[in-house]
Amino acid sequence: MSLLQCIISWAWATIGTLLYAGQLISTINFPLAQRIGLQEKADGADPLSSQLELMTARWDTAWLWIPPIAGGVYVDAGGREWAKVLGLRSHSVPIGSVGKRGMIYTAYAFLILTGLAGIAVGLAELM
Repeated sequence: MSLLQCIISWAWATIGTLLYAGQLISTINFPLAQRIGLQEKADGADPLSSQLELMTARWDTAWLWIPPIAGGVYVDAGGREWAKVLGLRSHSVPIGSVGKRGMIYTAYAFLILTGLAGIAVGLAELM
């Protein structure tokens, strides 16, 4: 295994574990997730946005163990979530504070970039 593969694998495992833990907390106790900053506080978010995030947390709790195994899924997850946020914002649905949006976009960019890197490494190994 190359150094790049090791770095990508550790990044996926670490970030995947953190994402899973955050979504598990959100699924079990959404108000707690809001209080500790994993989710936008109820008074700062549209109820539709909060409901979508709760439903996403439930889905992720069931399936978020897959990305560390199949890293290319990160490209889909990051892109899909980014598109969802942009779609909601285009309809003036409040999506967190400026700082929270920056963190969200950074996380999605990380998913997309490391997913693409994983795909590139995988394709290079095939050649």
